Formats: sequence, C-alpha cells, structure tokens
Amino acid sequence: MKKSVGAKTILYPTPAVVVGTYDKMGKANVMTAAWAGVCCSDPPCIGVSLRKATYTYGCILERKAFTVNIASENFVKEVDYFGIASGKKDDKFAKTGLTSVRSEVVDAPYIKEFPFALECILIHTIELGLHTQFIGQIMDIKADESVLTEKGIPDIEKVRPILYAPEIRKYFGIGKFLGAGFSIGVKE
Repeated sequence: MKKSVGAKTILYPTPAVVVGTYDKMGKANVMTAAWAGVCCSDPPCIGVSLRKATYTYGCILERKAFTVNIASENFVKEVDYFGIASGKKDDKFAKTGLTSVRSEVVDAPYIKEFPFALECILIHTIELGLHTQFIGQIMDIKADESVLTEKGIPDIEKVRPILYAPEIRKYFGIGKFLGAGFSIGVKE
C-alpha cells in the first residue's frame, strides 16, 4: 500500500546542473541548480528555475543568456560549493581553480573542465511563485571529444553526471544501463 508523503519537490532523477552567467561588470559567475530540464524539442529548449534572491537571477535578466554546465562525478565538491557560495561576494572560479570559457555563441561563460555545456539565449521568463523559470533556447552544445559517442552525442556513461535528491540533500551518480529506449518495451 502506498502512503501519502504530501506535496514535496521530489522527482527522481533530478540533475545537479551549474548555470553560467556574466554579471553587469562582465565577471563570470556560476551557481548550482537542481530545478532544470529539457522543456521543448523544437526549438531545443531547457528550463531552469531560480529564486529571485540568487545573484544568477539578476545576471540572466541582464545578459539574456546563460549556460547549463554538466559536471562529472569527480567535480561533486565544486558543484556543491557553487550552490553554497554567492557570486555577489565570491569569485567561484578563483576559489575552485576551474576555468571560465567565454562562449562564442551566447553572452555567458561555460566551464572548461566539465564534460559538456548547453549554450542558451533567454526566450521566456515565467514567474511561478518562489521560483522564476528561465526558458533558454539551446543555441549550441560544447562537449569534450572524450565523452562523445560515434554519432557525436554525449554518452551518459562517459559523462557520469551528478544527480541530486532534494528532500534529503544528497548527491548520487548514475545507475547501471537497463535497456534501449523505444525498444525494450516492444513485444515480440
């Protein structure tokens, strides 16, 4: 029997992504966000929901662009730090030793050491309550060659992205491969 646990922000898996922006002065800034996901196929779009209190919120409105950086498991400490510290007070790149790369496509930085990044222009802003959802059209994806398949797509098993469990505030890695989509469900 199922038991009611109430209305909570639980959805598994929840990605731990790092949003990259520039502030008004042109300083590179990043923050970790868990409220993110693909929201449209054509045009390709991603939604990221942030609180107004975050420094990144104002940066996205100012620059009308952002990146969504996907870290591998070996960067979990940096990802956690990016969600704790404020870009208003700290230079997160200097503190972590990671490298900010200026996108040639959008007005936002991505993180050189992370396996891939989605470069987005802001196309919609939706007020939801405590959070505002920023819808970004994906203009390009930058990926390390070492994580690409033969077809040029980032391979989840090579990327080894970080997942987050919001209600218990814990990070996880990916599980084992279970089967091919649009295939294992077909009856023979």
